[in-house]
Amino acid sequence: MFNAITITAIPVLDQDAALDFYVGKLGFEVTNDVDMGFMRWLTIALPSDPDRHLLLEVPGPPALSEQVAGQVRDLLTKGALGLACVLSTDDCRKTFAELSARGVEFSEEPTEQPYGIDCALRDPFGNQIRITQHAAGPVEITNADRERWSAGADRAASDA
Repeated sequence: MFNAITITAIPVLDQDAALDFYVGKLGFEVTNDVDMGFMRWLTIALPSDPDRHLLLEVPGPPALSEQVAGQVRDLLTKGALGLACVLSTDDCRKTFAELSARGVEFSEEPTEQPYGIDCALRDPFGNQIRITQHAAGPVEITNADRERWSAGADRAASDA
């Protein structure tokens, strides 16, 4: 049946600003930039993973009505659309330092987790992106981990 996920859409408010961020700061490459008249088909991929693309899509017609697109844009700018993607790295702390030097602002610094080390950032539009250095071997989640994550989720909900 299916053999791969090749394109995942990420809503953005301005495709040129998205290129500045994703290509200029995060190191993606443009794989398609096509003016289709009614929309711009703009995809990017990591040089190390050219078969998986992110579609940088402005919410609007033809996929969404103007009313629904306005609601999506509002939720996007509030950071309420959830996780956009998780990027893997061999060294989370080094990646954090390199991206910080390029002006990327992080919402979470690298943190030891049972599954590895990860950190988080938001793109210029509000999409959440996590960067993860996966742990080697099997992962065991403890009750203390669950409690810590639950407390973090409660804090995030109260901040919204």
